[in-house]
Amino acid sequence: MNMTALTNETQTFEPSMLGGLLSDDTFWPTQPQDLSETGLSESFVVGLVLKTVLVAGTISGRNTSERTGVPFRVIEPMMDMLRTRKLVSHVRPAPFNDYYYSLTEAGQARAQNQMEQCSYVGPAPVPLSDYVLSVEAQAAGLDPIDRDQLQTALAKISYQDDLLDQLGPAINSNTGMFLFGPPGNGKTTIARCLTQCLGQEIWIPHAILDDGNLIKLQDDAFHRPAPIPEGDGQILKAQEWDRRWLRIQRPTVVVGGELVMENLEVRHDRRSNICEAPLQMKSNCGCLLIDDFGRQRIAPEELLNRWIVPLENKCDYLTLATGKKIQIPFEQLIIFSTNLDPDSLVDEAFLRRVPYKIFVGDPSPDEFRRLMAEVCRHLGFSDTPEAAEHLLKFYQGNERPLRRCHPRDLMTQVANFCKYRKMPLQIRPEYLDQACRSYFSQL
Repeated sequence: MNMTALTNETQTFEPSMLGGLLSDDTFWPTQPQDLSETGLSESFVVGLVLKTVLVAGTISGRNTSERTGVPFRVIEPMMDMLRTRKLVSHVRPAPFNDYYYSLTEAGQARAQNQMEQCSYVGPAPVPLSDYVLSVEAQAAGLDPIDRDQLQTALAKISYQDDLLDQLGPAINSNTGMFLFGPPGNGKTTIARCLTQCLGQEIWIPHAILDDGNLIKLQDDAFHRPAPIPEGDGQILKAQEWDRRWLRIQRPTVVVGGELVMENLEVRHDRRSNICEAPLQMKSNCGCLLIDDFGRQRIAPEELLNRWIVPLENKCDYLTLATGKKIQIPFEQLIIFSTNLDPDSLVDEAFLRRVPYKIFVGDPSPDEFRRLMAEVCRHLGFSDTPEAAEHLLKFYQGNERPLRRCHPRDLMTQVANFCKYRKMPLQIRPEYLDQACRSYFSQL
């Protein structure tokens, strides 16, 4: 293992750790200098290289290094060894004192055998212990946020000012919170914005290996790549990192009514022999949003029983395909967004482990007016303050509560009507009335 985890403790740093000290990262995956520092066996890396050449057909040694994430200084002698064993052969020279390789007949048979055992082809995995260290370092590196940072994160949405003093302490607790209240008031949008408060980007491995079990962690649906910092000094610019790791923005994993218990366990594909990491593992060092909690395909009590220990101890236990149990960090901000009262969903034991319950109420008339002005400006309507007053009278007359989503939804219908009629965008009382009849199913 060769990586840098920066803590507040006094340590003796090796030269390879200098790059981590010069960056703002609390964790820096330094490039391994030899095979032993990858934490992987020679047989595993050889199998991955053979599968990579099999998929590519013909590939250079440096390209093989890029695809596997293993440094060329490790790949080059391995290619020479495979050529000596007549598993690969030179096809032609490649730039920078390299060669293009292809599999021999014996190499194809060996690669096909490796494919049958595990069809994973991509960046080499890292040992589970390295991943655990990375999560602990990067979760511990979170700094408390202040009111200004929270205002910046929520700058593009509308909310009541007293919400800030409730959200701030909840985020700093790094435990969990309920966002509850009527639908359409921005609970999900608020939850998505909160990840911006969590600070710098993080590093995750593409895949993890433990006792022969390969777990794919990187997921394009949740993990957005982030640039590698270069810094001001030449030392940091020259700093290499372990290409088996990916630098991403802190993840926000959102799941709704489709959530089932299988999503919270390691999923094993028998045909490929590849395991998929569960959602809570993909959200480590970020945010996990359970949207519309209480309406999932699983009962709230099932989720309670599954997560009551991880919420308390900040670690989770997963069972691999071989039956082996592993311990992983449970380090994320968990947000339960629901239209229902939390007291009616789960028992007191669970509520105690999610200590913050924050009510997101309806907008005031003044906030509704501001929302109308912003939406009209965004959609291209001219400034028409009387449109908000017309709608507010409608709400009063029908005893209908205000919602933050209504200005956007209603004015979008007016815009669509104008486009249908091939008219310039304009707001008229009859257009607003028609939008209300359509949106609220009013006869």
